[in-house]
Amino acid sequence: MPSATARAALPIRPYPRRAPVEIPPAHQPQTNRRLKHRPCTSYPENEDSYLQDLSFHPVQQHVPSSYEARPAKRPMPSPSQTIVVINSSGRQAASFIRVASAVGYHVRAQLRNLDGLVANEISSLPNVKVVEGDLYSRRASSAPPPLGGGHGNTGVNHALISDLFHGAQLAFINTTFWGDETAIGKALADAAAKAKIQHYIFSSMPDHSLHSPRNSREPWPSLPLWSSKAAISSHIESIPSLASKTTHLLTGIYNNNFTSLPYPLFRMELQPDGSFMWEAPFHPHVKLPWLDAEHDVGPAVLQIFKDGVKKWGGQSMPLAYEMLSPVEACEAFARGIGRKVTYRRRSKIDVKVKIPSGYREQLVALEAMYALGKEDASKQPPYFATQALESRVPEQALALWEGPRGLEEYAREVFPLEEAANGLTWMNEGTEGEETEGIDGELVGGEEENEGSDGDDDDDDDDDDGLVMGGGTGGENTPARREESWLA
Repeated sequence: MPSATARAALPIRPYPRRAPVEIPPAHQPQTNRRLKHRPCTSYPENEDSYLQDLSFHPVQQHVPSSYEARPAKRPMPSPSQTIVVINSSGRQAASFIRVASAVGYHVRAQLRNLDGLVANEISSLPNVKVVEGDLYSRRASSAPPPLGGGHGNTGVNHALISDLFHGAQLAFINTTFWGDETAIGKALADAAAKAKIQHYIFSSMPDHSLHSPRNSREPWPSLPLWSSKAAISSHIESIPSLASKTTHLLTGIYNNNFTSLPYPLFRMELQPDGSFMWEAPFHPHVKLPWLDAEHDVGPAVLQIFKDGVKKWGGQSMPLAYEMLSPVEACEAFARGIGRKVTYRRRSKIDVKVKIPSGYREQLVALEAMYALGKEDASKQPPYFATQALESRVPEQALALWEGPRGLEEYAREVFPLEEAANGLTWMNEGTEGEETEGIDGELVGGEEENEGSDGDDDDDDDDDDGLVMGGGTGGENTPARREESWLA
């Protein structure tokens, strides 16, 4: 709004006069000015004639525009190798495919089907050829394949596996417990050897029963889903032409496992006061390895391929970027989420959704293994089964990829997005009595048994063909996790 007060006119100051610049006669010899530093330019450094033109002369010289005399860009050849990836909608595989396709590798990605957000994303990436089909072939019955082992009504789809490796040079293989994992893993290794794959990276895990202390009265139990991978690694090592070309990758606990949905082992349960609680059988003060699978597996695996078999062939490599106890993990999560997070040790894993029998057996074995450190933390077996592997975390992973996403960053930037994709709205709602100052992790109540409070956990669910992924709190569709296998 204009001011009602009259204003005096401002005096106009004359433009300051400057002394004219004297231009010397053209016949007068000029001395070129020597530059202290070479000019900062994108033009060729070895062009003496061009540098001569940049010398300071009193008479203005013609300076080429940004589009004149610009040299051709240095050629950046794209990788010509083809990489085979299976179970490509899993967290590890999808993470790798994103970075490999971005830098120009040709990716041959096997998917059981194109259902789900991740499968659709992978199929739309450049340099990716999707091969749709199961790694097992159905026989007479139309029933789903068994999980965690046993042929049942299925057999390995050798034709598809052979086609996957035909003409390829590299492979990143992460088997899952859909079907007979051991049989599929061995068939993949045999086909890779036959196809003369140059570098084979297998995502493995240890069999703890093979590493039990000799003087221990309580031998370490075998975790079924991990021992299958260990058996595949042993088979790879028995193939002379493939053993020296294989890198065995062992991954830590996924940051991405956490969810407030009622899934077992990594449920971050929302409390009435707006805080979260995590219950698990791990000793509260024994450190565990952590990894953001979606963010960090891809760059690390890509670097292994770039380094090649001369550096990583025949080796086992732990891939994790943080060593945090459950209490420390809750502290990091609390800092990220901005809410109080507590940890409660619970010997029996709470199961409130239908789970496949293979995964149920894994949970029972986890309960038994981590019960060994119930009274004495020193008795809790190392996550990677040996201290030699455990001691290389996180230095060895950081030598591959220096930009990991830690648990705190995941909780702050990603966890709310995944929760929203699963139909949850807690991050958009205020909660009475919610405290946001001085937030940290906390150990609550020590050991909490509640052996009889397993909800819908009963033996009738053993034949289910997969986790029933429910969205929100009402059990509707869950787009973000519909195709997820927890250990993939």
